[in-house]
Amino acid sequence: MSEKITSQNINRRMFYERFPVDGQEVKNLVAASMIWLKTNMELVNLLNVFPVPDGDTGTNMVLTMQSAFAEIENSPEVHIGKMFGMVAQGALMGARGNSGVILSQIWRGLASGLENDQTLTAAGLAAGLSNARDTAYRGVVRPVEGTILTVIKDVAKESKKALKHTDELSDMLEIVVKAAEESVERTPDLLPVLKDAGVVDSGGMGVLYLFEGMLRWINEESLDEPITDVDEFKDLDLEAAMHEVEEGQDYEVVVDFHPGDGFVLEDFYANLEKMGTSIQVAEGSGLYRMHIHLPTENRYMPIDYCMDIGTVTNVAIENLMIQMEDIAAQKEEKVELNPIEPGDIAVVTVSPGTGISKVFASLGVAAIVEGGQTMNPSTQDILAAFENLPTNKIIILPNNKNIVMAAETAANATVKKVHVVKSRTVPQGLAAMMRIAPHEDFDKVAADMEKAMDEVITGELTTATRTVEIDGVEVKEGEIIALLDGKLVLSTQDLETGCLELLDKTRIENYEIATLFYGNNIKREDAEEIAGVIEEKHPDLEVEVQHGGQQHYQFIISIE
Repeated sequence: MSEKITSQNINRRMFYERFPVDGQEVKNLVAASMIWLKTNMELVNLLNVFPVPDGDTGTNMVLTMQSAFAEIENSPEVHIGKMFGMVAQGALMGARGNSGVILSQIWRGLASGLENDQTLTAAGLAAGLSNARDTAYRGVVRPVEGTILTVIKDVAKESKKALKHTDELSDMLEIVVKAAEESVERTPDLLPVLKDAGVVDSGGMGVLYLFEGMLRWINEESLDEPITDVDEFKDLDLEAAMHEVEEGQDYEVVVDFHPGDGFVLEDFYANLEKMGTSIQVAEGSGLYRMHIHLPTENRYMPIDYCMDIGTVTNVAIENLMIQMEDIAAQKEEKVELNPIEPGDIAVVTVSPGTGISKVFASLGVAAIVEGGQTMNPSTQDILAAFENLPTNKIIILPNNKNIVMAAETAANATVKKVHVVKSRTVPQGLAAMMRIAPHEDFDKVAADMEKAMDEVITGELTTATRTVEIDGVEVKEGEIIALLDGKLVLSTQDLETGCLELLDKTRIENYEIATLFYGNNIKREDAEEIAGVIEEKHPDLEVEVQHGGQQHYQFIISIE
């Protein structure tokens, strides 16, 4: 029996020109678009200035694509209409933020335009893109040109015109990518805030990367190395964009709900416009995902409204002002890593935030891998951080119990001499770094770093996401919970009380220094106010406040 011909066992360009493109080939294209977008995610985040400069457009689009791909990853489906339908459903369920919601509607439109197609053709793609444009525009209450919407509109227009000249899918994708590039370049002329900031639209750039990833797959080009130097954009002055932000965008609220009888989309839009701005509504299989930006005093109104007209299944709320303040703080915290010479001991550390990364860098780490709670890096991420360092002596600090295994797997996947110091928290990692001696005996340094972790204890404070009882501690959803060296020790109503009671449980009178690393969900002035209260109660304790930049945890506290 002869082997099935696929794009992976012959020249891909030739395959796409000669053979039908079925659902399994669509899976390859979607995977390629996701990978290429993730490769360029940092740049898309840096370009993010509209509707608010919160620096998460790339992240939101990647998370949306990862959810879309997860829906098809193990599917044997060969019908492309059904495959695109699954992509659209996965994108809807994983849609994050403005850009993710609109992206989910682009996929939904593409899927509905191709639902009866067995194979993907140039004509089918053009028709699907026209439908994607219409669906995306319908989902936005007040469409703004110079955004992701403009890019999908221009792409749809050029793909339709291209049918007069080609019926080859690969040629059509080249035309689509060129149209997207030109459209993205024009976005500053349509949206003044982009021109003021000296950037193109981030969401539009994300869509360009999706199509470009597909084309790069067909042309057998790399999907792992960005072709744009991100450093060119890191010093952008986004202050002008901050001043141009439309008022009343303090919070972002996303609500998933099933509408009841008598639901009228136009009336829904009209009522939402009385509450806030930046309104998008995505729909799929009877589920609606509503996205809106609101002033602080209105942040619960759309949730109550959706509960009145249907059944709410999920709610997400984010403080956009804190996100923007964190972006500003990050710009002040440039991380300069320690240069490594051949034969030196190089330390690779995992860090959950930019402020913490800066501290690690000041202590001499050679490479930093972004990650932490809920965002664990992969084995490949850790391996890539040290494989090209000019030394064969590597120490890894995972700084989270859930990352230790990935670190050990990376250590076993290289010919270099690697030791994993099993730090389970950031303070343990920082304590270990105090013992680094790059030119000393490798085994002795690793052993010293292991011992140093016993000299520090770790406190962590976060918000409970559900009601539960653990280790005899009763927790209610929304309360502040405190962990001491990873163990839940208390639950309370407010952050200040949580900090004070946590320190009491450490027998703080036996320690000298408490460093409070505050996360991206708390303002510096609030962190300093709590530090002042701690100093009043414990006058002999030296209390330091540092920007950590971590997600989810209001404080990571190092106690020495």
